[in-house]
Amino acid sequence: MDAVIKKIMPASAYMEKPVTDRPSQQEVETAVRTLLRWTGDNPDREGLVDTPKRVAKAFLEMFNGYDMCPAEELGRTFEEVAGYDDLVLVRDIQFHSHCEHHMVPIIGKAHVGYLPDGKVVGLSKIARVVDIFAHRLQTQEAMTAQIANVIQDVLNPRGVAVLIEAEHMCMAMRGIRKQGSTTLTSTFTGTFSDNADEQIRFMTMVRGGLVR
Repeated sequence: MDAVIKKIMPASAYMEKPVTDRPSQQEVETAVRTLLRWTGDNPDREGLVDTPKRVAKAFLEMFNGYDMCPAEELGRTFEEVAGYDDLVLVRDIQFHSHCEHHMVPIIGKAHVGYLPDGKVVGLSKIARVVDIFAHRLQTQEAMTAQIANVIQDVLNPRGVAVLIEAEHMCMAMRGIRKQGSTTLTSTFTGTFSDNADEQIRFMTMVRGGLVR
């Protein structure tokens, strides 16, 4: 298929508040050493000597979503779809994120569907958008809406449906300490928002059922 490069909205519209004043590597490592001391451990012992450097490197990877624009990922679309205009669903997109309240992991999977209006986007781009938003400090509710809204705004399909199911370590590791509890959130736009039958079809396909 021939790709069509479309003009997308400015990156800043979906970067929210890009980080432009990151501290230096040394400042980060000093902060990690302080946290190690706060736990009651000794940051100078053999097993922890290189931990501040490792944590800084890990944070750059786990939070690289602040350096990426999801709108740009969706900018390359395909119009040669042989007349296909029905539901496109990418389900079971595994992701990990971090709770913005306690900075502990959120681990789950996203299911993303949309009804194309003359053009489609590469399937890997949908997964990439999920990862970009996941690799920021998040609440599950906000992340669900962000994924749906950027796809709706950039691709302008007839509708978008997003379902996220995830386990929050802030519930499993601290506080109430309930392991295995799963939180489900959903956002529907366009046709999915207006038509309950389309919502049911999306949910049925997500759960692996056949729609007749």
